[in-house]
Amino acid sequence: MLANNHPVCLSQNEKDKRLRSSILISWDEFTYVIDCGPDFRQQMLREQVQSIDGVLFTHEHSDHTAGIDDLRPYCFQMGEVPVYLDQLTLQSLKQRFQYIFETKNRYPGAPKIQINLVDTIAFSLQNERVLPIKAMHGSLPITCFRFENFAYLTDVKTIDSSEKEKLKNLDVLIVNALRIEEHPTHFNLEEALRFVNEINPKKTYFTHISHKFGLHDVIQKNLPKNVFIAFDGLKIEV
Repeated sequence: MLANNHPVCLSQNEKDKRLRSSILISWDEFTYVIDCGPDFRQQMLREQVQSIDGVLFTHEHSDHTAGIDDLRPYCFQMGEVPVYLDQLTLQSLKQRFQYIFETKNRYPGAPKIQINLVDTIAFSLQNERVLPIKAMHGSLPITCFRFENFAYLTDVKTIDSSEKEKLKNLDVLIVNALRIEEHPTHFNLEEALRFVNEINPKKTYFTHISHKFGLHDVIQKNLPKNVFIAFDGLKIEV
């Protein structure tokens, strides 16, 4: 966090240097990103991502969408970049990034976006079935995603039992755990652990972590078996 002298912010451990949450998913020759926040450019440079096939958005908040302008280099490669999002997120992006969605008098260098609306129905990305999972981020509906036996959930505070049913038999669950103290719109550690016990995946990784969660190595020592703290640049094979 800017202008903050918390020990996590001052830590020299690379696992404590946390950019905004996002994930890149690859299979066969395909590559998709879930969320592109303000650190999207830095993340793509760090991982040397030469091409992507599209972006899935969980919700409208800036820490998950503000990097949309940095899709430009990928647009130069492929033309329109497919994005997958719900109607609420699309409305917000059209207001905040009007120049991207203009149909007349477009700025020539603006990113080109191919809109694909997502609701609760499974859809296909290339040869992969993707199942949307609906949850609540406080009072804001959000979309999380399941690929086969892997699921990515972020910014969750509550989730209906019918949506939890979609999370059975997971090999890997990634879910938010913002901090130790309770928060009005995010799982804290206690809530995240309770959720993990209920879903019972083989492995869980906590993401969307604030500095108030604490130092990576300290937290990891106190977590249950098969529950891990995610860190920037982590690679998981499923």
